[in-house]
Amino acid sequence: MEETKDVRLALYETIMNLVDAGIHAIDEEGRTMIYNQKMRDIERMDSREVLHKKLEDVFRFRSSEESTLLKALKTGEESHLVKQTYFNNKGREITSVNHTYPFYYKEKLMGAVEIAEDITKIERLIRRNHEPHTGYTFHHIIGKSKAVSEVIEFAKRAARTSSYVLIIGETGTGKELFAQSIHYESERSRGPFITQNCAALPDNLIESILFGTKKGAFTGAVDRAGLFEQADGGTLLLDEINALNIHLQAKLLRVLQEKKVKRIGGTQEKPVDVRVIATMNETPYEAIANHRLRKDLYYRLGVVTLLIPPLRDRLEDLPLLTRHFIQKYNTLFQMNVRGITPEVLTFFHSYRWPGNIRELEHIIEAAMNVMLDEDMIELRHLPMQYRQSGHYTPAAEKSPLLKDRLFEYEKQCILEALEANGSNISKAAEQLGLSRQSLQYRMKRLGI
Repeated sequence: MEETKDVRLALYETIMNLVDAGIHAIDEEGRTMIYNQKMRDIERMDSREVLHKKLEDVFRFRSSEESTLLKALKTGEESHLVKQTYFNNKGREITSVNHTYPFYYKEKLMGAVEIAEDITKIERLIRRNHEPHTGYTFHHIIGKSKAVSEVIEFAKRAARTSSYVLIIGETGTGKELFAQSIHYESERSRGPFITQNCAALPDNLIESILFGTKKGAFTGAVDRAGLFEQADGGTLLLDEINALNIHLQAKLLRVLQEKKVKRIGGTQEKPVDVRVIATMNETPYEAIANHRLRKDLYYRLGVVTLLIPPLRDRLEDLPLLTRHFIQKYNTLFQMNVRGITPEVLTFFHSYRWPGNIRELEHIIEAAMNVMLDEDMIELRHLPMQYRQSGHYTPAAEKSPLLKDRLFEYEKQCILEALEANGSNISKAAEQLGLSRQSLQYRMKRLGI
């Protein structure tokens, strides 16, 4: 009999720790009785810090808020889908949506139990999207090479309009810097600038963040504006658009075309005035061929297309960029580094820079971290992985230019559309999501 009881207890504890929801129960004195694994994960705490301790001795609540658990214990009433923000014993902020129930035994109130869903990351994301940006403009873009100067000039022209922009470039080339510059030098500069990395969150979460939710649409759903509504009158930057699920790309395309958004679970469409700037770290040709980008979405977003050159194609900007990052970390580290030795400069010119400008900054930061009284960055100061022979790869071997590949792919898409529609320009334009005038302009530019 005793063995059966132990087995049941072990089974009960196993189930409690396997449930994908936080479970926290207190007794009639407010002391923790049950604290499962998911709740420990949510609150980043060990069971020894919580079990058998009074709730108010462990957690801190804002003066305007009361613990939903203690409220259930005090009133004997249950509550559902209540959002609560509080702090653990290390001061870490936690936000959860809770279902809370009083616990009765033989008609006597013996405690309360709470089932919690963690929304801390979502709350932080929403809060971060509302934080003011530093307001980068074109004069913050460092470089005087022809490759980057042409892109800056083209981007400045784009800042005069509200057309959608597609920025293409490898990781670390500064795509967001160009996006911010376009926004803050446009008529929308007084409006919000909101960013979202499409690869950072799962599909079900990114959809609700983009388009918003209607209360009751799903468990825990509340009335919340999506990023399109939040960016109304301003700019929405969608980073890594090719990482967005193809199904969501179709919904995004409809919003771009109709300029209206409907929340998940809602029935009404709300007009929005948002300029969308999207970025990609691969060519549209590759993304479309590998089913990571809808062809019609590419044509809708690519009204203005900027191709950000990789660092290996603008090596004449290396001295300017190097000087800028050294000055930056001189200020941060209170150092007085004057520059780099000729040997380091030679290495910089021979290196392929797969991480581009971001990688250059990281190398300089790492080198300055190990310097003592030296005033010049030497090869021995560079991180070990860069001092290994395998990283001294000549920069002479270059792949076909991105702009040439884009040119050929755009020409191919237009020719296919014309062939499919019997050379009818109006029908081909409709299939491609373009106006007749825009298609004629592109045909002329491409020599079709």
